[in-house]
Amino acid sequence: MMKPNRSLPPVWLANFRTGALVLVLAAGLSAALSTAQAAQVYVNIAPPAPQAEVMPPPPPGPPMEWRPGFWRWNGSQYVWARGRYIYPPRMGAHWTPGHWAQGPRGWLWVRGHWA
Repeated sequence: MMKPNRSLPPVWLANFRTGALVLVLAAGLSAALSTAQAAQVYVNIAPPAPQAEVMPPPPPGPPMEWRPGFWRWNGSQYVWARGRYIYPPRMGAHWTPGHWAQGPRGWLWVRGHWA
């Protein structure tokens, strides 16, 4: 009669350990990415006045909404991003445009969002 090999863990335990390791790594990666997305860039130069922009004809589709143009910072200067029609993520949502806010560390872009 053969004796069971007790030097190796059962298969279910090895699978559990592998799964736990994958979960821990995924959670760490997720936390690192969310921290990177939350990073804020301050600009010491005030943004230019918004450009006059003519709103085009009505949107191509009824649920679309106009997102006005804005000045974005490319790392060395402000660049104008033209306005455009965008689709809302859900019915009844309305676009709240982003804006530059002055704080103690300089100018900070406050992103637009759906409300």
